[in-house]
Amino acid sequence: MIIGVPKEIKNNENRVALTPAGVAEFKKNGHTVYIQTQAGVGSGFSDEEYQKAGASILPTIEEVYAIAEMICKVKEPIASEYSLIKEGQLLFTYFHFASSEELTHAMIKQKATCLAYETVEKNDRSLPLLVPMSEVAGRMAIQEGAKYLEKPMGGRGILLGGVAGVKPANVLVLGGGIVGTQAAKMAAGLGANVTIMDVSLPRLRYLEDVMPANVDTVMSNEYNIREAIKLSDLIIGAVLIPGAKAPHLITRDMLKEMKPGTVLVDVAVDQGGCIETCTPTTHENPTFVIDGIVHYCVANMPGAVPYTSTLALTNATLPYAIQLANKGWEKACRENEELKKGLNVVQGKIVYKGVSEAWGLTLSDLSEVLA
Repeated sequence: MIIGVPKEIKNNENRVALTPAGVAEFKKNGHTVYIQTQAGVGSGFSDEEYQKAGASILPTIEEVYAIAEMICKVKEPIASEYSLIKEGQLLFTYFHFASSEELTHAMIKQKATCLAYETVEKNDRSLPLLVPMSEVAGRMAIQEGAKYLEKPMGGRGILLGGVAGVKPANVLVLGGGIVGTQAAKMAAGLGANVTIMDVSLPRLRYLEDVMPANVDTVMSNEYNIREAIKLSDLIIGAVLIPGAKAPHLITRDMLKEMKPGTVLVDVAVDQGGCIETCTPTTHENPTFVIDGIVHYCVANMPGAVPYTSTLALTNATLPYAIQLANKGWEKACRENEELKKGLNVVQGKIVYKGVSEAWGLTLSDLSEVLA
């Protein structure tokens, strides 16, 4: 198979979908890899390193899309890429279709086949290609939240861990999944008072067992959230429903109950956000203020630490990408239920329920498509 890796062109996205080590694995399996020039520079990988591993370097993104049978990316294609996608071309990347109607209709129009990292799912309901970036984003949420709590950044002027004789900050984490767990661990490690909420009692029992003493677990419901936000200095939105829009746990009217300078970090913003007032921002302009509350809503948070993020992501994606290349996507998805669940669009037809429901589109029967 011919694999193409374009340079990411989303604002301040420095990750790359394939490392030189990944190129070597594809070559070992008899495949051809084309990398757009400078695609790996942001993550610390030079064109020369890719060439030594066996890749060919192409000067433009147009050439990469034109020659490749499978496109490996990190983030979803943006508008300038839509017309480059060929009918039936396989795209293997993060899509988050439920948060972008424009992207959904563009992939339908191009009759693309879209296999989304975020909906590849194991039998135990875990999301193996979302986990590494969720780990990075959860840890970064506290790092960024602590920074924006500083007065010059618009926050309350609170040191997350406090000092002797001064109470630490109160951190509220909404969601006890991978993002929430990592965020709570980081905040606790910095000395903050942490409350983590989830709707699953078994999950809360687990978190109660593994978290340090400065982390409290609380059942997530509207009443408890409204009470907790009054005391919180930093609030992390970490709720995800695979392939669907995140629910709004914090609504516009709740902002007036918060202390001025409170910081909100919505990690779920690329899936619609779990904070109603959050809209996607970039690393270039990461925050905005509504009713005196600082909103940090960068949709590609791990892109700020591309070296760590690229290695973590490709460790997870490469085995699946090799399967797709070795067998072709149809056979690979028939034989591997995890990959099958990653299919969102097949040759322009919506085959993932969460996407069809998000935009009121016809859902095609995946078993018939793969027959």
